[in-house]
Amino acid sequence: MATTCYSPTFKLAASNRTNPHPGPVFLSSPKLLRCPFIVRCSSREPEPVFTSVRSFAPATVANLGPGFDFLGCAVDGIGDHVTLCVDPQVHPGEISIAEITGPTPSKLTRDPLWNCAGIAAIEVMKMLGIRKVGLSLTLEKGLPLGSGLGSSAASAAAAAVAVNEIFGGKLSQEELVLAGLKSEEKVSGYHADNVAPAIMGGFILIRSYEPLELLRLRFPEEAELFFVLVSPEFEAPTKKMRAALPGEVGMPHHVWNCSQAGALVAGVLTGDVEGLGKALSSDKIVEPRRAPLIPGMEAVKRAAIQAGAFGCTISGAGPTAVALIDSESKGEAIGKRMVEAFWAEGSLPASAVVRRLDRVGARLVGMSS
Repeated sequence: MATTCYSPTFKLAASNRTNPHPGPVFLSSPKLLRCPFIVRCSSREPEPVFTSVRSFAPATVANLGPGFDFLGCAVDGIGDHVTLCVDPQVHPGEISIAEITGPTPSKLTRDPLWNCAGIAAIEVMKMLGIRKVGLSLTLEKGLPLGSGLGSSAASAAAAAVAVNEIFGGKLSQEELVLAGLKSEEKVSGYHADNVAPAIMGGFILIRSYEPLELLRLRFPEEAELFFVLVSPEFEAPTKKMRAALPGEVGMPHHVWNCSQAGALVAGVLTGDVEGLGKALSSDKIVEPRRAPLIPGMEAVKRAAIQAGAFGCTISGAGPTAVALIDSESKGEAIGKRMVEAFWAEGSLPASAVVRRLDRVGARLVGMSS
């Protein structure tokens, strides 16, 4: 199935493409990446600079405990791939999803209007004003659905980057986040704490949604940080997990979570992994509502802390649990204890991986002229 990408009138967004990796961002003087919601494309339609490209977008950990819907980070080594080709068999201005591979491809539609990768690709084509070229997309899922690792965001991010780069990389990362947000809005809700770090890498704080304002938090290069990701064989759909959240929050919990979110940001900027982990473990609003819906989660968190983790919480909407540590070998031992707890207390088989922070975000991994 193919979908036409029309080109409406757009308003130009400020781009930092000339400097996609600005210097350190300090709490006393934050550097904001401001993104208006409408983007103007050039009146001249760009030509493809490659006949095909292959992109990768990493998994992400959203919320990070107290940072519900406004904090997230990217983790390396796991994610989704997209292969995009200029296809004369596809009508100009349209995109077709040729194939989906991965653990459960039958659960995903090839209709680009309802597929995460397709929606983001269409939005980027709109921004660029593509009318003369048809594209064919193949999505390779490396992340399981409903895992709490930003599966939909990774698909959207990889597709957005692929379309942008096949036409010469005209759009900034922040503009690509807007395209990814369109996908997230349709599939799992209007939140950027997965798609922003998936595209931009590192730690990202969403200061505002209207207008979208993104703050890149620089974790020191010399500091060691490892994520222990333990995923049980259990699906926790984002929409279902969001429905479990309270409609109102009391002032004491509001103040507590705000202070913990501030401490978490301070931990990121100073490279204080122990402080970062302590803040990550301290959510009193979202985690208490979601943890009981994931069999064994409370026991998994206790097991992680007892094994030496600096902190542990639910990754995104779950069911993956994430723990923080400053040593890969310690992370492997902690992961083993967490897997055991999922089985002993939740009767769920689980697998563990230990990963570093992905500082780059979505990128090309191959191209052909």
